[in-house]
Amino acid sequence: MKIEALFAYFPKMTVKRFREGIATFGSPDAFFYATTNDLRKQLSWDEHLIDLFISWREDLDVQRITKILEQEKITVITQDDEAYPPLLKQIYDPPFCLFVRGTLNLTNQYPLAVVGTRKCSTYGTQITHELVTGLAQHGLTIVSGLALGIDGIAHDATLQAGGTTIAVLGSGINRHHVYPAVHKQLSERIIEKGGAVMSEYPPGSLPSKFTFPRRNRIIAGITLGTLVVEAADKSGALITSSYALEHGREIFAIPHPITSPTGTGPNKLLKDGAHMVTSASDIIDVLNLHELQTFTQNAAIIPDSPEEAAILEHLSREPIHVDELAKQSSLTSREVNSTLTLMEMKGKVRNIGNMHYVVAR
Repeated sequence: MKIEALFAYFPKMTVKRFREGIATFGSPDAFFYATTNDLRKQLSWDEHLIDLFISWREDLDVQRITKILEQEKITVITQDDEAYPPLLKQIYDPPFCLFVRGTLNLTNQYPLAVVGTRKCSTYGTQITHELVTGLAQHGLTIVSGLALGIDGIAHDATLQAGGTTIAVLGSGINRHHVYPAVHKQLSERIIEKGGAVMSEYPPGSLPSKFTFPRRNRIIAGITLGTLVVEAADKSGALITSSYALEHGREIFAIPHPITSPTGTGPNKLLKDGAHMVTSASDIIDVLNLHELQTFTQNAAIIPDSPEEAAILEHLSREPIHVDELAKQSSLTSREVNSTLTLMEMKGKVRNIGNMHYVVAR
């Protein structure tokens, strides 16, 4: 058991307080096992906080903590470990430990944060799928927060493209406390496909309005840049982008109609100098990652039947309803529906909701 992990269980522990303790006593072990007298004499904390720490330490059940970590297959990573994300060490307040399920390996990798609103539009859904697919196929590791909306879509699109994705939580990562609960299955898929679910909060921690902004600094801190797909004027996605800016990382944004309520954030970022993104190659260009091996399929989609050929003539990145497809292709509704079903299974088209289809690549 790493001592740093135990400190994470103290509810009042912060990165700043942990640093103060290490500076005072010289090491995590010396800090944790310091006598009550030494804690009172040497720590600069107020007396009440020291009393809370002493009481917490006396009641701490280390065996139970160890058992839970083993049962949940949770690894503790500290700043001295090779697996600790190298970019995260560069921020001014990196977590003193990370709890990880899965494989966290960002050394010599190219991580990019993709974030956005929980209440995403059809446009946001489509663009996230399209961009993330291209980025994942190009070899980038996609990092997000496992939230509803854009975050979940980014994780799922990465997995569908055969890429690696990392979810950073503002809660405990044990199965019972994965938040939101509807994404528990998604979190397991992320792990199964070689990615990771991680948090600076220990198992059993509940999310709060304080933990999410702190989580966002990690998302920004472990990545080369942050892509904001869709966000209202005041949102967690913009908090992430502000952290990215503080850390000297690149900011990317998707342009939106000025009437879009969830386009306010990205449009503001673009006005302030963020890189405008209309394709995955825009991000590749800015990050200068042309040397990465790419599996992106740029060739035209080849139809397997006259019906597919007729439909492909009228499909593009702009959503089109099946009824309109039937009208433009001169096919019957039955032919259009059955052909689209087969094309979707082949990965040629994608249903983005309400029977609207776009070309898949």
